[in-house]
Amino acid sequence: MIVSIHQPNFIPWLGYFYKIYKSDVFVILDNVQFTKNGFTNRNLIKTPQGENWLTLPVVQSGKFGQNITDCVIFNKPLHTKKIITSVMSNYKKSKFFENYFDKFSEILNQSDDNLCRLNTELIKWILLELEIKTQIVIASELDNIEGERTERLVSICQNLNATNYLAGLGAKKYQDDEMFVKNKIDIISTPFIYPNYEQLWGEFIPNLSVIDVLFNCGPLTKVILKNSEH
Repeated sequence: MIVSIHQPNFIPWLGYFYKIYKSDVFVILDNVQFTKNGFTNRNLIKTPQGENWLTLPVVQSGKFGQNITDCVIFNKPLHTKKIITSVMSNYKKSKFFENYFDKFSEILNQSDDNLCRLNTELIKWILLELEIKTQIVIASELDNIEGERTERLVSICQNLNATNYLAGLGAKKYQDDEMFVKNKIDIISTPFIYPNYEQLWGEFIPNLSVIDVLFNCGPLTKVILKNSEH
């Protein structure tokens, strides 16, 4: 059984969903420390001026070292309104804008101010649109998970009876592969080459939030994703 693990990023890039697609079980790693200036609370879209950040600021005063699962969005109504307005102004001319914008806005507006729950709801909605049926597990809901960093990943894999761990491209910066080997878990990877597709606003920009490809390509997104292994 193939297990992959990742933090609950905000409207992640297409490669995030490719990783889920190639797994039997995907674990949302919510019980680790929130990292400032990462992708947990922000992501990139395309505008006429180039790429631009959509950001959900979180309450940090007095909360140094807080876990992702505990992050509260600062002044959520204001910042979700800004995001919805920005997405509308930059994607309303895209071919499939009307297919997805209402649901995207609904999730942002109706969720509470917990960042992790909002991100998870958005991820599950996008998985539904992409027809990806991988089992989703929340790390904080698992019992008997031990350790930090690689030890924690191995513990999660053991809990789920994984035979293979699907690692991301950046994993070698922090991951101790030998720990997986000692526990008889094979590390695998699947190369993901970000595909070109038709975008608004001139020259193609890769690695944007998945909503860029959804608004521009619609149902074809699932075909683009599943054909992105080279």
